[in-house]
Amino acid sequence: MAVPKRKHSNSRTGKRRSHDALKKRSVGYCPQCSSAVPTHHICPKCGYYQGRTVVQHEES
Repeated sequence: MAVPKRKHSNSRTGKRRSHDALKKRSVGYCPQCSSAVPTHHICPKCGYYQGRTVVQHEES
């Protein structure tokens, strides 16, 4: 079984892990009601997605 001869330095480990950080979710705005909505999701307030109403939302 292959075993490393020397320990990887902290900077080398950090370089490898530089792309592992979480990225912010991109947020768009609903053209119907102007509320903030995650991209590629149905608007939770009005049920609007890609130019049409997908889910009928009850006014309570």
